[in-house]
Amino acid sequence: MAKQNTVFKDAFNRCLKLLAETSMLPSEPELGQALGVSRTTVRAILTRSEELGLISWDKRRKTVLRSPGPSDYFPTEETDSLAERIERSFMRRILAGGAEPGMQINELELAREIGTGTTSVREFLIRFSRFGLIEKRPNSHWVLKGFTREFALELTEVREMFELRSAARFVALPDEDPAWDELKAIEAVHRAILSDIDKRYKEFSELDERFHLLVHRSSSNRFIIDFYDVIAIVFHYHYQWNKAHARERNARALEEHLAYIAALQSRDPRQVEQACRRHLKSARETLLQSIP
Repeated sequence: MAKQNTVFKDAFNRCLKLLAETSMLPSEPELGQALGVSRTTVRAILTRSEELGLISWDKRRKTVLRSPGPSDYFPTEETDSLAERIERSFMRRILAGGAEPGMQINELELAREIGTGTTSVREFLIRFSRFGLIEKRPNSHWVLKGFTREFALELTEVREMFELRSAARFVALPDEDPAWDELKAIEAVHRAILSDIDKRYKEFSELDERFHLLVHRSSSNRFIIDFYDVIAIVFHYHYQWNKAHARERNARALEEHLAYIAALQSRDPRQVEQACRRHLKSARETLLQSIP
């Protein structure tokens, strides 16, 4: 049932994007084919759309009454696949603090936390092990490892290429794309944390992941999006090992993010490239300084 509910919510969110682009929805079979879901799910989507006042549904005629707003969409965490939920739970453990080289991760504990089987969790961890960031040990245990300066330099070089491309795609998104509303929400959180930086500076890690993942997703490139998982783990849990000047470092990064966000909102490609390069250069220097 949980899986079916996730499928419905994900399809519903995708259907809202179609609503923003048309005045009349196609037939149920055509809509099902476009969304990749069953006719039953299509009818559930139409029912909810009608209840929200998005459409008028009179048998075969489905007229769009208004464009969807941010509140009409299901939250991202409710539409995530199992793989994404495993990733989020794993990242939360890493970003929450206290992660140091040698820290153990138990497959069974992680699976229980997510509410899934250990096989799916093991597959996820194996995927990361090829980057040398975690290592398999006996009895379903994994251990966090450090990495070299050379590894960090290679990683930041690829990150810059991918993010510059993603940022360029972001500014080309249409006005009605939900990413713009998410960007505004992220900007508001940045300002809230900065206003109370002494108490809230530790919240930066998860916010940083949320912001950069939003930019990377605009690329619509599965390899770029997948690669960001590795970036997030390296940049963030490695910072956990070096807690010196964390408040000052995070405050500076928050300011850089706000400049980056302002550039994205300006839709000026030159401003975006400059702000992106400036922030990534600072992130690279901070990462290298944290490596013994």
